[in-house]
Amino acid sequence: MLNFVMQAAPPAQNPMGSIFLFLPLILIFYFLLFRPQQQRIKKHQAMIDAIVRGDKVITNGGIMGKVTKVDGNELTVEIAEGMRVKVLRSMIADAPKPEVANDVAETKKK
Repeated sequence: MLNFVMQAAPPAQNPMGSIFLFLPLILIFYFLLFRPQQQRIKKHQAMIDAIVRGDKVITNGGIMGKVTKVDGNELTVEIAEGMRVKVLRSMIADAPKPEVANDVAETKKK
């Protein structure tokens, strides 16, 4: 009976084999999850740092407006005629840049 139990025991595994098994998994997680998130954060931070007076912004709450004053970490945003709100730079979700109209493509169609 003891001989049967000894034969059923799994063989001892090499710890290096399990490391080589998890290394590709770690690399996949890095390139598919962590790295894109870090790049998105850097891009958003650069966008926030580049906000100047006159830019149109969208806050995290969805309020759209035009920056009228930049004071360090605070922005004064005009959301309606004569209505200004102070917001923190970190609460800006997007600052869409104005798109240039492509008039050349329209003239070629005619």
